[in-house]
Amino acid sequence: MKKIEHIGIAVADLEESNALFAKLLGKVHFKTETVEGEAVETSFFQVGETKVELLQATKPESAIAKYLEKKKPGVHHIAFDVEDIHSEVTRLKGEGFEILNETPKEGADNKLVVFLHPRSTNGVLVELCQERK
Repeated sequence: MKKIEHIGIAVADLEESNALFAKLLGKVHFKTETVEGEAVETSFFQVGETKVELLQATKPESAIAKYLEKKKPGVHHIAFDVEDIHSEVTRLKGEGFEILNETPKEGADNKLVVFLHPRSTNGVLVELCQERK
């Protein structure tokens, strides 16, 4: 793993949260993007080499909507940048981690993504990200 790529934060209202984080970080978000496959709208802030990703559900059955029902707004996941997502999945499976989607799927910000189940990572949803070529 190369670095923390981003920290994902589930929010109920993206516009309101963009304003809040702009005040907090002293800068505006640099992009928004809808990821239809995850039923989520995202907004990104750059903080040094790491990004903060705000996530708002676009459908009531999305993972973010379900997360907000259970836990309220807050940190949803931590994402790590990897060189080769396929070999990293193989390595982590061999180490006993539970992989939620072994086949990488398209994520926001031009990334391929795979998630690790929180029950195998001390309660933290972990995302692996690789830049799409």
